Amino acid sequence: MQGISIDQHELSKTKFIPEAWSTCSVTCGVGSQVRLVKCQVLLSFSQSVADLPIDECEGPKPVSQRACYSGPCSGEATEYTPEETELLYGSLQEFDELYDWEYEGFTECSESCGGGVQEAVVTCLNKQTRETADETLCVTSRRPPQLLKACSLDPCPPRWEIGKWSTCSLTCGVGLQTRDVFCSHLLSRETNETVILADDLCYKPKPSLVQACNRFDCPPSWYPTEWQECSQTCGGGVQRRDTLCKQRLADGSLLELPETFCSMPRPVTQQACKNEDCPNEWLLSDWTQCSVSCGEGTQSRNAICRKMLKTGGSAIINSSLCPPLPFSSLIRPCALGICARHNRPAHKQSPHIMAVKKVYIQTRKQKKLHFIVGGYAYLLPKTSIILRCPTRRFRKSMITWEKDDKRLVSSAHITIAPYGYMKIHRLKPSDTGTYTCTAGPAREHFVVKLIGSNKKIIAGQPPPSIREEEAMRKASLNEALRTQEKRINGILFNGSKAEKRGHVSDPSSWYDDIVSRVLQHRGWPGENLESWEPQESTERNVSSEEDQSREYSLPFTMVTEQKRLDDIIRNLSQQPEELKDVYTEQLVVQLAHEVFKSHLEHQESVLKASRRGVDSTSVEYPLHRHVSGLTSSLRTSSEAFLPASVDQANGLRRPHQKPAILRKISAAQQLSASEVVTHLGQTVVLASGTLSVLLHCEAVGNPKPTISWAKNGEEVKYNDRMLLQPDDSLQILAPVEADVGFYACNASNALGSDSVSIAVTLAGKPLIKASRATVINTESPAVTVDIGSTVKTIQKANVTISCQVAGVPEAEVTWFKNKVKLSSAHHVHDGLLLIANVSLSDQGLYSCKAANLRGEVTESSQLLVLEPPRPLPYLEDLTAVLSSAGTNTRSVLTSPSGTKMTVSPGSSVLIGCAVDGHPTPNITWFYSGEPLSLQHRLVAVGRILQILNISDAPDGEFSCLAQNEAGSLTQKTSLAIQEYRWSVDKLMACSASCGHKGVQLPQLRCLLDGAEVNISYCKEKPKPALQPVACNRRDCPSRWMVTSWSPCSRSCGGGIQTRRVTCQRLTAKGSSVPMSNEACAQVSKRPVDTQNCNRQPCVEWTTSSWSQCNRPCIGPRLAVQHRQVFCQTKDGTSVSSDQCSALPRPLSTQNCWTDVCGVHWRVSLWTVCTATCGNYGFQSRRVDCMHVRTNKPVLEHHCSWRPRPANWQRCNITPCENVECRDTTRYCEKVKQLKLCQLTQFKSRCCGTCGKA
Repeated sequence: MQGISIDQHELSKTKFIPEAWSTCSVTCGVGSQVRLVKCQVLLSFSQSVADLPIDECEGPKPVSQRACYSGPCSGEATEYTPEETELLYGSLQEFDELYDWEYEGFTECSESCGGGVQEAVVTCLNKQTRETADETLCVTSRRPPQLLKACSLDPCPPRWEIGKWSTCSLTCGVGLQTRDVFCSHLLSRETNETVILADDLCYKPKPSLVQACNRFDCPPSWYPTEWQECSQTCGGGVQRRDTLCKQRLADGSLLELPETFCSMPRPVTQQACKNEDCPNEWLLSDWTQCSVSCGEGTQSRNAICRKMLKTGGSAIINSSLCPPLPFSSLIRPCALGICARHNRPAHKQSPHIMAVKKVYIQTRKQKKLHFIVGGYAYLLPKTSIILRCPTRRFRKSMITWEKDDKRLVSSAHITIAPYGYMKIHRLKPSDTGTYTCTAGPAREHFVVKLIGSNKKIIAGQPPPSIREEEAMRKASLNEALRTQEKRINGILFNGSKAEKRGHVSDPSSWYDDIVSRVLQHRGWPGENLESWEPQESTERNVSSEEDQSREYSLPFTMVTEQKRLDDIIRNLSQQPEELKDVYTEQLVVQLAHEVFKSHLEHQESVLKASRRGVDSTSVEYPLHRHVSGLTSSLRTSSEAFLPASVDQANGLRRPHQKPAILRKISAAQQLSASEVVTHLGQTVVLASGTLSVLLHCEAVGNPKPTISWAKNGEEVKYNDRMLLQPDDSLQILAPVEADVGFYACNASNALGSDSVSIAVTLAGKPLIKASRATVINTESPAVTVDIGSTVKTIQKANVTISCQVAGVPEAEVTWFKNKVKLSSAHHVHDGLLLIANVSLSDQGLYSCKAANLRGEVTESSQLLVLEPPRPLPYLEDLTAVLSSAGTNTRSVLTSPSGTKMTVSPGSSVLIGCAVDGHPTPNITWFYSGEPLSLQHRLVAVGRILQILNISDAPDGEFSCLAQNEAGSLTQKTSLAIQEYRWSVDKLMACSASCGHKGVQLPQLRCLLDGAEVNISYCKEKPKPALQPVACNRRDCPSRWMVTSWSPCSRSCGGGIQTRRVTCQRLTAKGSSVPMSNEACAQVSKRPVDTQNCNRQPCVEWTTSSWSQCNRPCIGPRLAVQHRQVFCQTKDGTSVSSDQCSALPRPLSTQNCWTDVCGVHWRVSLWTVCTATCGNYGFQSRRVDCMHVRTNKPVLEHHCSWRPRPANWQRCNITPCENVECRDTTRYCEKVKQLKLCQLTQFKSRCCGTCGKA
């Protein structure tokens, strides 16, 4: 082979590798199969297989071709017996005579006791080398039958069954694990039946039931005490508790620490309690003044039924829910001085209400408005109003209020004040109506109506539920508009005779129609899309009160006299039908001009008062410029009422002001088919014939603003096509598709800047203003970005994604999150998507799709939620690492305030940095403020620091810095190295109180930092030499001395033993002096000299009768029999076997002779060999277990004590020689019928028959 060098050693590993046989070459009859046989070698150096030439492999090569039979072809309907078929098919297959099946021993017993099974192992062997071969090389049909034998028949002894350990009861400190352990005995292997026995019947020691776990210090944490009693019995109270900072140590004890050691948020120490409502009660007001100024009168007071709520507040409820109140508790008599007599009554004038007859129209949202009764107000929803009723000759506290002829009382929505005014909080549709102020006989009205989002007057009737209103709005919009138009035309143009005479019967509906026309008027100065936006008055886009450049938008509230509207109505009613439409439009425009003019005059007066000495030109100029943007019908009238003192030539200095770009609403002007001129705030559509686009940008400010242009957020690069004109306009010559985008005009000076954009699209296709910036917000509670940006923000922030869209026709905007359309429930408004109170669930890809008839475009922003690193109270990885590190390794968790741990020198320490955050913080370790240089190992992605030898870091502080995009957190710990040492500073108690042997040994203690610890910590330290000290060396008092007890007189059943008792005294020299018994009797009672012994009953082993001699058989007519052996007393009472353990135990099993085991294996004669020569012949015989006497077969396991004879074998294994032409198989006639004689193997076997064919 080329490229491969194979030495002699490698060649010794070569062998033939046959592949699988191919399918038979025919579908019926006799065909052939082939296979590929390769010579291969396993190359040890590369562990790969290489092909070699065939002559490199030794030994016989497996055959590569054989005959196959695919069943009879059509017309050969020959039936065979099963033996014939098997023999015929067997003879058709030219097996490799090199391989054959053989038994090779038995498997291990399936059970160790209680009866198991062993199976004879059948392997395919190479008959020449006797090596095991692949089973596919041997013929499956010739595999020997399965052979089984019984084994391990001895019964199983009782044994311990052990359950799994439970989970640890604690995660740190020291917890416990338990498990079930019981003694069991297997009765039957077949049924798997077991019984539970007493523990003393299992011989081996019982495994432990409990073990300690998680033996390491817990991090400091808060331990709250029990809650105290509630401060209230009902109506909402408070209960308190204490919280202590403690640390559970590895020995299970609790260590109290300063509060700074606990880094976790402190548990609540106060909570609400007794939240059930209190019983209802009366709340009484103070007594009023006496009803008369002299004489006898009455005083009264009000009673309100109040319910104290569980929230701590109270609620006014129906008086029927309180207990009955006596009438005398609300009214009482009073007496003042005697009245003086008058000759005649004084003349008294009646009360008067000072009403104001005006009409108010609110154009922009304000939080609160003040009005005086007598007029009409058309207001925006959610505005709060204060309505005053100024009176003369009437006490304000006596004023009453009604709405639509129903008396009003104070509520959460409407406040009736005793000072002559009322307040409505945040107007809603149900508040529309007529409010009446009554002061004695005087009454004045005030009508409140609401303006809807479509600038239409909202109907006065209370609306249905909001859901019904939403459902009905779209369905009836067109019909409502048609009805409204008919009603206006009917009233304004088809007035009744009374109306034509100048009398207005129902001014309210007439006012509604005129106000609707004013609201729909499109010619307001400077009106743009923002004029009617719901922006608060406190949020106007102005730099200061002095900055008047933005003040030429609509006033917040338009005011006109009722008389002016009455004149318009009267004027219209007198006009001929054909001119009414023209007059209506003119009168509405004229009214709008008057309102706006009065607004300008009011502004001028305010400005003159605040800027005396400055010519009004600097103020009027922007107003003049602005008003010039009105429509032609408005221009003439608006110029008429502008102040005539506009003089731009005066030399007075204008005040400083921020830049302001003038917004103009005029549509793009098509000067010719190829040139487009437009102002900002519009959309320019490029057509195929557009040759020039001019974008105007006008700005005011002092100093004069600098104008710059940007496209899609990047500064415009001017060239021969992109031109900046002298008036700061931007001109695009021969626009192309690359010029499509959002163009922004930026005006800036030293005081600030302003920016307005304009969209340029191709053929009206939608265009989205996109950004590619990445915005990271870690502090602000709200962030606003353009679509296309990547936003990374902290949780609970409000994220607003702006999707500014341009296109002609106007494009419809649809929002998606992760390609799923967002429902209308989300905060979507004018291309803005508000994601309020952001949480981790809000992460994802937000897409804005703009679509119109010209096409669609989509931009997306990725929102990622940041969570700064924060400490955790535990670290799960630390437990697993600690269990693998060994028992000598200590562990500690870092904390923001710092933890401390004392360790022994040379030990290993695990320091955990338990932090969490999003994204997962990166952790950096420091020692004494510097990067780690000592030998260490980082585990669990850097969250665990292992110091292999703490002696490398004698002093200093370990800290971990956790950082991610949202912030960082440092946690630290200090390790103190303390050595254990022996201490001998105390003496133990004296070993004797008297005599000559008393000594005191110094007490040996193990100390760590002055505190005593377990003595095992000092076992590696050399112990100091201990010198005993003599003590209590004095004569002892007389005392009784006794000898040892004599042996018992009986071994069981009760005996007696004795001893000698004497009185003696031990001297300080160690000698014993006999004393009289009286001397000892004074000290203590004389000990007894006789006692009973061996009182346990006398026992013996007793046996039952032998069982029958029948099984199991262990030899010819030889079996085993059993009997019970038990321990009992002489009187026959059974006792525990332990009491007889000292006596020799009788046998419980013995051999015996029985006719049942008179069995033997009986074999029949071998059948005729299936072949007369060759290697394929086999013969079988019957093998039975037979009873000797009855000569009947019995179960085979009775004969299992003797080897079972083989029931099949090979035969006639001799080469077939062709010396004589004869048939060697009895199936040659079948071979001839099947026309198989042409095959070599059949021709030789059926030589006689095939020779005649």
